[in-house]
Amino acid sequence: MESASGSRPPLAPGNGVEPIVGGMDENGEWRSALESEVTETTTLLGGESENGGPPRKDSWVGFEDFEGLPWWKTPSVWWMMVPYAFFTLAFGGSLVPKLNLIIDLICKKYFDDKSATDPTFIFHPVVPGGDNPHCRQDGDVLQNVATFTLALSVLVGGLSTLTAPKIGALSDRFGRKRLIVISSSGAIIGEAITILAAKYPSVVHYRWLLVGSFFDGLAGSFTAGSILSHAYVADCTPPSKRSVAIGYLHSCLFTGLAFGPLLAGYLVEWTGSLLSIFYVTLGCHIFFILFMLFIAPESLSKRRQRIARERHAAERTAAGPPPDWALSIGSAMPGKHFGDTVREIISENPLAPLSILFPSVASSTRSSVVQESSLIQKNKLLRRNLITLALIDMWILGAAMSAGTVTVLYTEKMFHWGNFESSQFISLVSMVRVVVLMGIFPVITYVFRTRRARRQSAPVIEKNAGADELDIWVLRSALLSDVIGATGYILARTGGQFILAAIITALGGMGSATIQASLSKHVPADRVGQLLGGIGLLHSLARVFSPVVFNGIFAATVKTFPQAFFVLLAGVFAICLALSFLVRPHVYMEEDEIQVPDSPSSRNNSARVRQDALEDDELLPGLAP
Repeated sequence: MESASGSRPPLAPGNGVEPIVGGMDENGEWRSALESEVTETTTLLGGESENGGPPRKDSWVGFEDFEGLPWWKTPSVWWMMVPYAFFTLAFGGSLVPKLNLIIDLICKKYFDDKSATDPTFIFHPVVPGGDNPHCRQDGDVLQNVATFTLALSVLVGGLSTLTAPKIGALSDRFGRKRLIVISSSGAIIGEAITILAAKYPSVVHYRWLLVGSFFDGLAGSFTAGSILSHAYVADCTPPSKRSVAIGYLHSCLFTGLAFGPLLAGYLVEWTGSLLSIFYVTLGCHIFFILFMLFIAPESLSKRRQRIARERHAAERTAAGPPPDWALSIGSAMPGKHFGDTVREIISENPLAPLSILFPSVASSTRSSVVQESSLIQKNKLLRRNLITLALIDMWILGAAMSAGTVTVLYTEKMFHWGNFESSQFISLVSMVRVVVLMGIFPVITYVFRTRRARRQSAPVIEKNAGADELDIWVLRSALLSDVIGATGYILARTGGQFILAAIITALGGMGSATIQASLSKHVPADRVGQLLGGIGLLHSLARVFSPVVFNGIFAATVKTFPQAFFVLLAGVFAICLALSFLVRPHVYMEEDEIQVPDSPSSRNNSARVRQDALEDDELLPGLAP
């Protein structure tokens, strides 16, 4: 199947994504991925590089942009791990204290209000950051805590739903690391407000934490930071090693959760103040931003950024001008740049980033009926893979983010754990995840993928060629351990049994890294940011709706059947396990080629879009190379 130019099928009108599932064989004929068996380690061009020499063993698409650069200018996953490790240590150390600080602040307000209306009511004084076991045993207080944490999650998730996909798409055009800095800036405001609320509880109401969540969500929050970090790793890691590299990032998070609470305990003992934890967390946020801004090299070359900007301009040309009502509103805004930004935001479908999960079939008048039928069938497999993996990823993330808070509240109620016990529990489970991601997962990848590839005599240039069989079976195994562990949560009646179930669940830590790597291998390298931006939209929606469901169930059943939350959790993992059997290996989107019709209207639109692109550069000073 070929286009009029004789190279590849043209794009469908108005569509910027070419959903070819396969590639061109040595004779110039199109073949599907399953027919040609293109894999992550397929030898390309007879095993030779463009300069006639053999490629390196770790070569991949985009590697040539950084070949020959000194190590301090060469992007690598290790550049992300250095600042991320410091940040996660502070994050892990502040996780439980921050939740318990919220409990204390709400408890203090609740008892103060109750004593004001009932003078006969007697209660123990509540000291924010102190040992207040009576707060953790009061069902009404826990209900209020669940409701407030739900409001925080919904606010952050709702705002990041709008901003994270845009930030992910912008990173394709302007680079990863500067957008990482922008997405991390909102957290600084949130941490500053937390410090003020903890230090001056009688002056700064705990509801001011909502303001911190607002700025955090506006900057994209954890969702944008996560997708940009994964995109950075995808840029500088060959597909065969991508899941392990992303696993290293995840292991940094779990290392912080494992050792952060222990270091936080020593810090509090040394300083005699719980506030010291939040000061360190704020400092780590600032260090992370400065490191990414001034030290870490950019993972996306200027050439690839320029290509992405040109493709974006062509797509906007094909889409046509915005509706008249959007133009009217934009022209009424003060300032041209601000008006153009408002015009673009209100005229854009908020669910548009998900369109990359539903690629359209590219057709050609020169295609035979058999070729067209094969393309349609393979395109269905591509859609099914993308949608299935995206849904599994969304549900796992939503369940994980909701489970953290509820699990701590559950254990403190059922097993009478305090700060120390809860921190020990999180440290142990996180350490198991680190061992899995840093030890077991790389060994599995080496034995079943890397060692087999090294048996090939010719060097290879790796390309994104979809999830392979190893990715799929690792994902299924991880989900199975999640199902078994969540079921153990339901049946556990002692702290030891609960910890054993948590360790089994921790074995599923490979699942999330595998999904992120598999998704990035379904699209060309220059669309990874766009894809992960769409995934970020689903992550944000999960942050909005998952707490509503999970926290709502816990708040409604904490007095009667507190295990109801884990029943739902096990059910979600079981559904994800069943869906994983729909994923097929070696299905991917081929490198695309934008074809813009040469008509007077398109030329006019092209001039307008190029001007808009220049204005985008002005709106984001310093981002364009």
